[in-house]
Amino acid sequence: MATLLEDGRRSQLPPEADLVQPRGPNVTVTYDFTGKVVLVTGAGSGMGRASSVAFADAGARVAVLDINSESGAETVKQIEAAGGEAVFFEVDVADDSAVRRAVDAVVEQLGRLDVAHNNAGAEGQHGFLLEQDPANWRRTLDVNLSSIFYCMQAEIPHMLSSGGGSIINTASAAGLIGAYGLTPYVAAKHGVVGLTKAAANEFSERGIRINALCPGPVETPFISSFPPSWTERLLSGTPIRRLAQPDEISQAVLWLGSDASSYVVGAAISVDGGVTIGGAETRVDDLDERVRDPHDASS
Repeated sequence: MATLLEDGRRSQLPPEADLVQPRGPNVTVTYDFTGKVVLVTGAGSGMGRASSVAFADAGARVAVLDINSESGAETVKQIEAAGGEAVFFEVDVADDSAVRRAVDAVVEQLGRLDVAHNNAGAEGQHGFLLEQDPANWRRTLDVNLSSIFYCMQAEIPHMLSSGGGSIINTASAAGLIGAYGLTPYVAAKHGVVGLTKAAANEFSERGIRINALCPGPVETPFISSFPPSWTERLLSGTPIRRLAQPDEISQAVLWLGSDASSYVVGAAISVDGGVTIGGAETRVDDLDERVRDPHDASS
């Protein structure tokens, strides 16, 4: 069933009552990270905060890394209020020297590094390729792609010294498709997928599993700021017809960080509500018009 917009156009989405309402996961699987140290970048909000809280709830000591000290401290506060253990480290992931110092400080203070969720990123400037500012291109690649390279270079030696570990790099559904009007971001996230595969090839036999996570649209502060028409257009290409909750993404992160995924190496795991399966544009059941059957003599 379709609904009419104010100007008479027919919405591509079912009415609100027909939508699957946003919800967190009904978790029946538990993980035990007791004794493990987990590092999360971009941990001050959204998926990074949800991942940090989930790891702490599972018993890990969590290194909360973010460029924003106030939001990072709030994540630590939430973890500690629930009885968990977390420490904040301020870092700009686009600065390779700062990343190395931060990771070294994590290991010095917490003693080891078992799991890293390299999650920090930003969409950057929206617009067509010819409108993109070269400075934005460089910054978007630095924050989304080079940062992953810097993080892994700093993390892997520590994991090797303690016998192995697991690294989860946040890519995006945009790292698997050609998202419109986001050329630098799309290029960066495709790069994250490729970088993950290459690194996994090098280090899996040495006990470090490296995988990429490709989320679809998630209810974060950024997406929540979209105009309603933008959100509707976004969901029109999302078969599940709703935004993900950050907790739903963190469950995939925990799985990838755990021994439950011990044979998963170099994968790009889609947690996207169906965005990357394609075909949403072929849906016609919500339209009034019908194609005439050429074999039907009565039509």
